[in-house]
Amino acid sequence: MKLFNTMTNTKEEFKPIQEGKVSMYVCGPTVYNHSHIGNTRPMIVFDVLRRLFEFRGYEVSYASNFTDVDDKIIKRAKEENVSEKEITDQYIKAYEDIRTGLNLEKPTYAPRVTETMDKIISFIEALVDNGSAYEVDGDVYFRVSKIADYGCLSGIRIEDLLAGASERVDDMDKKESSLDFALWKKTDEGIRWDSPWSKGRPGWHTECVVMINDRFNDGKIDIHGGGHDLKFPHHENEIAQSEAFHHHKIANYWMHNQMINIDNEKMSKSLGNVKWAKDLLEELGVNVYKWLMLSTHYRNPLNFTNEVVANVKKEVAKVQNVLAQASLYLQTHNGHLDQPYDVCTLNAVAEILEDDLNTSNALTSILDQVKLLNSALRSKEKQLALVENNYATLVKMTELLGFKFDVKVLNEQDIALYQTWENYKQEKNFQKADELRQTLIERGIL
Repeated sequence: MKLFNTMTNTKEEFKPIQEGKVSMYVCGPTVYNHSHIGNTRPMIVFDVLRRLFEFRGYEVSYASNFTDVDDKIIKRAKEENVSEKEITDQYIKAYEDIRTGLNLEKPTYAPRVTETMDKIISFIEALVDNGSAYEVDGDVYFRVSKIADYGCLSGIRIEDLLAGASERVDDMDKKESSLDFALWKKTDEGIRWDSPWSKGRPGWHTECVVMINDRFNDGKIDIHGGGHDLKFPHHENEIAQSEAFHHHKIANYWMHNQMINIDNEKMSKSLGNVKWAKDLLEELGVNVYKWLMLSTHYRNPLNFTNEVVANVKKEVAKVQNVLAQASLYLQTHNGHLDQPYDVCTLNAVAEILEDDLNTSNALTSILDQVKLLNSALRSKEKQLALVENNYATLVKMTELLGFKFDVKVLNEQDIALYQTWENYKQEKNFQKADELRQTLIERGIL
């Protein structure tokens, strides 16, 4: 398996830290509002990667956090005159509903920042003790100067950062350097915790590091994922803190998905073009939604247009229709829906995905399998075993990418009605056939 490692900007052969096991961490949402479609792209992308690893026999430990401490959360709580926890609980549930609606596997761990506070404070204490951080008037800052290769992920040089910022450290500026970032912030506003320095709350960049420390051995993982917008400063600062604490990089492979545009424009509240995941999921359904997200390689921007959506709907309909036709044929002709699938075909799809998660080509393979199943169904002399095999193979291919195509499972009465309808057609009793056809449609058989 080859994955594009953002750290090296090259496609590399994947080698796990521990043979047969994969550790993954993907930055989760700050829960102060509903998820927009951009939030769901990493959810879908890394779910496919996880399924691929599991298909290849790996034991996957997958963590994705909830940031439930943030200025935006506090602001939202004030606006609605409720506690921060009421806000975060509401939107964590909404996020989980989206995860379920998209047929995504649940993370092995889904830690909340508020549940990790003691460990966050202990972590910051250790960085202060070893000289990597310092306290000023109740705030704690990380010394970026302690990290020789700061910028190794993003490619940003310290010299360039300094050139773009004022390096004047006057009385109003508590930091030793403009590059230093907050690990702990003293505050009188909103939810706060006691600490050795002040009553306050942690900085965003520290939270993910500690949650990785908490769940993974020696604070090191195979893969760290997230949106491209997190590469700097968030992920860069995670790396810096891990080096200061553990003296090693936090992850061996970094993977970043690109953003989503709406009609070639950046999605933003100011432009009024934000598309909420819950609305789009209700409008499109799980399979069209996910097909849309996987139709463009994760490292490329995805452009959302009505034309693109219309095309995706057509492709998904091809899969749904042939599965429905094949399942109906098999159930009414003494066939089986759970017969063996073509292992070689499924392995071929997995190999496509093993090339840096090439989902667009994997979708093409699914459509090729649709053609094979259609051909088997349209043959004048249908071979039951061929239909069974092609049907089962197509189902497994869609499952590998996390799609959820439901088919009607018929009972004995359904099958009897269908066979009666077939008999009426053969007898050319079109009146009764038409009457029964309507019944079959109403029962969801046709």
